[in-house]
Amino acid sequence: MTRTIVRPWALRAGQALRHLTGADPGAAVAAAVVAGTALNYVLLRRHCDRAATTVAGAQVALLGAFGLYARNAVARAARGRTAAQNEAAASHNQLQKLIDNTESNIYMKRVDNGRYLLVNKEWERLFGVPRDQVVELTDSGVFPPDLAAELRANDLKVAASGRTVQYEETADSIDGVRTYISVKFPVLDGNGEPYAVCGISTDITDRKRAEDEVRRLNANLETRVRQRTAELEASTRELDAFAYSVSHDLRAPLRSLHGFSDALLEDYADVLDEVGQDYLHRIQRNVGRMGRMIDDLLNLSRATRADLERAPVDLSAMSKEIVTELRTADSGRAVTLLVPAGLTAEADPHLLRLALQNLLANAWKFTGKRAEAVIEVGRTERSGETYFFVKDNGVGFDMAYAGKLFDAFQRLHTTADFEGTGIGLAIVARVVRRHGGRVFAEAGVDSGATFFFNLMSGVKG
Repeated sequence: MTRTIVRPWALRAGQALRHLTGADPGAAVAAAVVAGTALNYVLLRRHCDRAATTVAGAQVALLGAFGLYARNAVARAARGRTAAQNEAAASHNQLQKLIDNTESNIYMKRVDNGRYLLVNKEWERLFGVPRDQVVELTDSGVFPPDLAAELRANDLKVAASGRTVQYEETADSIDGVRTYISVKFPVLDGNGEPYAVCGISTDITDRKRAEDEVRRLNANLETRVRQRTAELEASTRELDAFAYSVSHDLRAPLRSLHGFSDALLEDYADVLDEVGQDYLHRIQRNVGRMGRMIDDLLNLSRATRADLERAPVDLSAMSKEIVTELRTADSGRAVTLLVPAGLTAEADPHLLRLALQNLLANAWKFTGKRAEAVIEVGRTERSGETYFFVKDNGVGFDMAYAGKLFDAFQRLHTTADFEGTGIGLAIVARVVRRHGGRVFAEAGVDSGATFFFNLMSGVKG
């Protein structure tokens, strides 16, 4: 709240109009003091919320127009009594047209007896009382007793405070209950005493109803989200149970197949011919492939369900560790690894290692027919975004089939040429998407391949 500022010229204007025209002193002073009061609104708006500030801004513009009329009244008063009377009447008509053509409802009431001095058309429309009838009435002649008493007490409080107030209120109208942002301020007479109270109320009913509808929709959405979350949690528990079953129950028969085939090869090698031994070796290879597929399925499940906890990750060191493991498992190969120092990211260390392990294992596998295999891990800029990449000089692939790369069980090379389960790149895609990133590849047939990925804001260095 701020104290009402009454400019000296405003008081002189009210006194001049009353002296020259014999007009009601409240109506004479009202227009003159509004411009000074408008200054209070600029200060008041700083304390309003965003929506209320927008409404208050429109009201300030209206009050500024009132002030313009008051300034003109001072100038006209000096031109003579008759001219002032004529121009005062014209100004009154212009002012009435101004307030009649605003969506806010405007009124002015006397302080001493509470009678209405003026209302605009919007006020008439909302409350169904013509202005020629409402003038000389008080709130008790327009509203129910309880509401009339409340409005009267509020007017007296504003007049006594000498300050401008803004508040939200509701009122019954011919359109039903309406909600308003209201601004109310005292109007002073020539002696600086509160003579009347002026109010400007802007209807925000539609906005309030929209807000209520948004709250209702949000509440429904929250309920649906909770239900959906509960369903997903139940599905996750079922997936956990399935993963355990895959891990435990399927491995037992695979171990049995591998064990008995080994026993046959050892104990009955002299009985089995080459064809029989080849059959047993095929069984063992497929048992091993099935075991790797189970591992990959479990990793795919883990990449989907595991909690993501970001931490600083050194991709340079991680890449070197993974390639060292690949060298140990396949020591007969000579592969050059190019990794710059300082590749770091904010990511889940376990999930990122899972993705990087599959990318590097692919690069190692598909460079298997190169005499001088080269694998490079690095960082680059693409379209204004930073990406990590894993590049190799292997057999590559036809980009016409790139859309299948990151789907589970999709393979661009036969098992006879390159072993694999077709799940590794699906794991990579899941991990990257869990981090909010993007993964894609560029390659050519017999020209190597490069896989790019980012981790949203997780790239550092």
